[in-house]
Amino acid sequence: MAIRLYKAYTPGTRNRTVSTFKEITSQKPEKSLLQKKHRHKGHNNSGIITSRHRGGGHKKRYRLIDFKRNKINIEGKVASIQYDPNRNARIALLHYTDGEKRYILHPRSLTVGSKVMSGPSSPIEVGNTLPLSAIPLGTAVHNIELKPGKGGQLVRAAGTYAQIVAKEGKLITLKLPSSEVRAIKKECYATIGQVGNIDASNITIGKAGRNRWLGNRPKVRGVVMNPIDHPHGGGEGRSPIGRPHPVTPWGKPALGRKTRNNKKYSNQYILRRRK
Repeated sequence: MAIRLYKAYTPGTRNRTVSTFKEITSQKPEKSLLQKKHRHKGHNNSGIITSRHRGGGHKKRYRLIDFKRNKINIEGKVASIQYDPNRNARIALLHYTDGEKRYILHPRSLTVGSKVMSGPSSPIEVGNTLPLSAIPLGTAVHNIELKPGKGGQLVRAAGTYAQIVAKEGKLITLKLPSSEVRAIKKECYATIGQVGNIDASNITIGKAGRNRWLGNRPKVRGVVMNPIDHPHGGGEGRSPIGRPHPVTPWGKPALGRKTRNNKKYSNQYILRRRK
């Protein structure tokens, strides 16, 4: 992937960068794999805002992605590489030999016409999905399961990959993109390779309106609010937060305070915490 720069014709194009979309080979999505996407805009099922600063944005349709990769020993051919508005990675449309079509996350260097396969006996090639026990040490993987058969949950963002660093008994040790080192059951499946669109993190939004297209509403600092609206609010002129430590609008510690439950069942599998 490459990034396209703009000349400063307007303030909005001065620092704006976009993808060149050179890897995209098809503009129209597969109709059988489309689904309506209801925009919750940060509200829960009671209509209460539980995630602030969300709303608006362009209308989208959801692409059904095959995170499970459970078509064992059935070969699939990459028919096209497409844009997905719901994620920063690209998606690849597979045509399987039994006639079924599915979308997968597009791994880096996978091209149209390539063959991919799932199963313990699959070759160690980019795009193939195998149990972690069948993948050699040092291999880069993505779309990793946490529970066997549930589907990939880890390492799905553009440009990310995890590395297999050790195997011991029933557990496989992986180093995740966050630098966390975690043990995962050897029966869990993972896909070989790095997720494509590696320059996604280098894109500059350029103007506020482009964030609104993505469904992100403006954020306001608590220190500029009134006291009734935020614990940091109030004071004369430009004032500090007036507390020993920053807090959320509801009074809980923020900015650096660890929030993970100390009794969470999966703590035993985390060998080194992320920084």
